[in-house]
Amino acid sequence: MDTPDGGKTFLEFRRKVQDAEVLSAALERLLIALRFTGRLSVVVQNGRVLKSGYEEGYFTRRKDVRML
Repeated sequence: MDTPDGGKTFLEFRRKVQDAEVLSAALERLLIALRFTGRLSVVVQNGRVLKSGYEEGYFTRRKDVRML
């Protein structure tokens, strides 16, 4: 968040996560602008987003294995 409007960008990011808009291209642009390195979690059931959240990445998780 090196830009003067970095706070506004982060607030927009939080709003999209809270409103379950985590699967949009707009959120991807916000993540790039924020240089976000954490994790986004999305729970989908019957095609609807039930829950979404984020975890900020302040540390490295080298032992985690990605599920593909």
